[in-house]
Amino acid sequence: MNYRVGLSGGIGTGKTTVAALFQEQGIAVIDSDAISHQLTQAGGAAIPAIMQKFGKEYLNELGALDRARMRGLVFSNGEAKQQLEAIMHPLIRAEMLAQAQAAAHAPYVMLVIPLLFEAKNFRELVQRTLVVDCPEQTQVARTVRRSGLTDGEVRAIMAQQISRTERLKLADDVICNDRGIDELRAQVENLHRFYLSRSSESVYHPSGTPAQGG
Repeated sequence: MNYRVGLSGGIGTGKTTVAALFQEQGIAVIDSDAISHQLTQAGGAAIPAIMQKFGKEYLNELGALDRARMRGLVFSNGEAKQQLEAIMHPLIRAEMLAQAQAAAHAPYVMLVIPLLFEAKNFRELVQRTLVVDCPEQTQVARTVRRSGLTDGEVRAIMAQQISRTERLKLADDVICNDRGIDELRAQVENLHRFYLSRSSESVYHPSGTPAQGG
């Protein structure tokens, strides 16, 4: 099994930017959100089960998932959230595993999983965890700027996620994304060297010292 690092972080912390910087180092990056979009596009593997469970009204005119409508449902209905996750998570996990196995050429694989700590079946996919972190007010400002959501809507999304404090407590490694791109790149390069050294070991030692603490 190739060495796998799980990348996570709250909304607006900069996971996509950090993943891109790691990809520049020549590693394989597998994004659970990208897989989710593929599964829920018209003709996607998740569409039949979603239609059966929630009805055609949660699909758009093209037959893809109506993401805005579904988001409104799962934020207000915990049972619906669990039902959707029961459909999506096994499909996402299986595809991530397939892509990881196909990336045997890479020195290590990075799995981008926002729900890394919330869902046990995702945490089991990786041997080490990396969290991208920034102050909560920065998360809100970035997300409002890029998405058009209101401050309240962003904070509602954050409330659905594991807390920042708990996420940092669970992380093996932390990247602080609040000091500009040059500092961000330096942290990525530092951890990249560390992960290369870990991936070259024949046996994984969970007690290893992280290259970047938080």
